[in-house]
Amino acid sequence: MLILTCPNCGVTGEETEFHAGGEAHLKRFGPGSSDDDFETYLFMRENPKGVHFERWRHVYGCGKWFHAARCTTTLEVFGTYSAQVTEPPKEIRDAISEKRPGWTWRDFA
Repeated sequence: MLILTCPNCGVTGEETEFHAGGEAHLKRFGPGSSDDDFETYLFMRENPKGVHFERWRHVYGCGKWFHAARCTTTLEVFGTYSAQVTEPPKEIRDAISEKRPGWTWRDFA
């Protein structure tokens, strides 16, 4: 079971207190975008064996969204951070690199 800490209210709890919201850091395309860009946004998702960045919502707490960095094979959580940032914080990327040298995910490493 995942143990997550909400970065908004500071509560730590089991994953049943939260709700997964899919992949984090998706580039959204608005009106006037090409069909290919819109298709990529709607359907193309990473499904890695290893490091993954996800959106989570603290359903039974503050109700706010946040991002989590975790490993899909070991369920290890490297950290959580605000959903308002456009990329994972350096300290979380460094924590991942320390345990998983050479990892990559999309444009992050």
